[in-house]
Amino acid sequence: MSRVDGKSPAPAGTRRRGRGYVPSAAELKRLKLSPEVAWYLQDRGIPLPDCPPTIKTPEAGELLKTARFDPERVDKVLAAFRQLRHTKGRWAGQPLNPDPWQVAYVIAPVFGWVKKNRRGQWVRVVRSLYVDVPRKNGKSTLCGGLGLYLTAADGEGGAEVVAAATTKEQANYVFGPIKALCDHAPAVKPYVKSLAQKIIHKATGSTFCPVASVAEALHGGNIHGGIIDELHVHKDGALVEAIETGTGSRDQPLIVIITTADDGRTNTIYARKRKRVEELARRVIRHASTYGVVWGADEKDDPFAVATWKKANPGFGISPTHEYLEEKAAEARQDPAVLASFLRLHLGIRTKQTTRYITLADWDGAAAIVEEAALAGRACHGGLDLSNVEDVTALCWLFPDREAGTFDAVWRFWLPEARLKDLNKRTAENAEVWVREGWLTLTAGNVIDLEAVEAQIDKDAQVFAVQTVGYDRWGATDVVRRLGEKGMTCVPISQGAASLNDPLKNVLRTLKAGLFRQGGHPVMRWMIDNLATVATHDGALVKPDRANSGDKIDGVSALVNAMKECMDAQQAEQQAPPAAADSAAPWDDRDLWRPTGRLNI
Repeated sequence: MSRVDGKSPAPAGTRRRGRGYVPSAAELKRLKLSPEVAWYLQDRGIPLPDCPPTIKTPEAGELLKTARFDPERVDKVLAAFRQLRHTKGRWAGQPLNPDPWQVAYVIAPVFGWVKKNRRGQWVRVVRSLYVDVPRKNGKSTLCGGLGLYLTAADGEGGAEVVAAATTKEQANYVFGPIKALCDHAPAVKPYVKSLAQKIIHKATGSTFCPVASVAEALHGGNIHGGIIDELHVHKDGALVEAIETGTGSRDQPLIVIITTADDGRTNTIYARKRKRVEELARRVIRHASTYGVVWGADEKDDPFAVATWKKANPGFGISPTHEYLEEKAAEARQDPAVLASFLRLHLGIRTKQTTRYITLADWDGAAAIVEEAALAGRACHGGLDLSNVEDVTALCWLFPDREAGTFDAVWRFWLPEARLKDLNKRTAENAEVWVREGWLTLTAGNVIDLEAVEAQIDKDAQVFAVQTVGYDRWGATDVVRRLGEKGMTCVPISQGAASLNDPLKNVLRTLKAGLFRQGGHPVMRWMIDNLATVATHDGALVKPDRANSGDKIDGVSALVNAMKECMDAQQAEQQAPPAAADSAAPWDDRDLWRPTGRLNI
């Protein structure tokens, strides 16, 4: 039986078919195309794209002997796309004709492969599509075309299709361009009703609308299609999983995830989906109903070479244009804070931080054991982060050895017990382990028990020779006031780059020089892995960046505050005037002038 259904002949057993031919096995391998898709492109007069994805999962035909490639199904999708019109830029008003790479690597592999279900009906094999591609490669129009096709042209009665995002504003940002495609397509208007928050296909009663919560996604409970744009902005997988589990009663549902690369965070919904696609591509696991493609450069590639831009951007030359990437690359050359964004957004490289700073390799290299008992009586400076009483509070005691130039660090972390479930989810179930092993202390209720924090600081002060405690001046609380009343010197620290630049750089310097011992604290390691930094415009100053960090970095803030106190204390000692050699000097400079104004001789 032919592996290709429909009127067109199959590629098996022959080199030429219709108007085209099937390339050699070596060429197919280089282009990462199946024989069936390559034949389809040639037969339909679509040029073979020369921009293979960096990562591509096997097509259904490789995994299922019972799967068949139906070219007419692909024809139907392309015909539906061409009924739509571009709404912006130089192509405004022109038919939405998918690029060859979109047909070759997305549309044909997903919509072409079919199999018989238990009722003997031919249905799509692929139910989950993952496309990871840099910005400006037509993601919005691809999302729009697929969303409208699933709503109004897929032959599904009462189809419920959703555009998902983490907030209403973001959901509308995804839904808006799709609605615009619908509103500007004369051929489509007679068949659909476009409302502010919903598109309705009149003949089937199918709907397409934005959702921004699990409750909204589950409201219908019978989802046929889901469009999830920019997966990396989802803090957890609840909404995505709700949509995926809502497709159980449909014969050929399709969940479409189209995203740019994330910033390298671990234990996120993006990280999990990306890892699964990579494992499928390596044939570590097999799952015919999931198909994914990823475009991106390698970290070793020259980010400023045109060849790298082409490798990462399948739409290079059209969208994004050569000029656009040239301009973005020029900005990245001049500004270190822009470089990481350029690598992630335009080259598809998962950058760990907004500006790379402390690597886990450097941090792990300083994981020598720190014995608290051996530090009894030693002088130390503290750093306290009390920025959010509903989440993690951190304290770092830093013990400098002035002669050796080394630092030993001791950590304390607190969390309201009501927040443990959330933190456990964000840390891949590690938070419960940290609590059980004593690395993280829970306090009763849903906010931090500040008395417990104060009590621990008092307890530590009985063991260590605490000199000062630095804290964020905007995070001052009763804890700081009461500590001051007990005689402890608490110093407010501005969290701007001017204040934090030197201590942050000193942390990195001592780490690289092997002069820092951090004790291998797992909570702190997680926070170092989350850390992003931001530089001033001229790149001269740098500080931790809470807004762009992967997750909590309270321990890093506490460390930097403590380091600043250590450095300020050392500087004060160095600048102190020498003690007077003779206390019986004939005069001191405050008495040079008497009230009469005469010189005292």
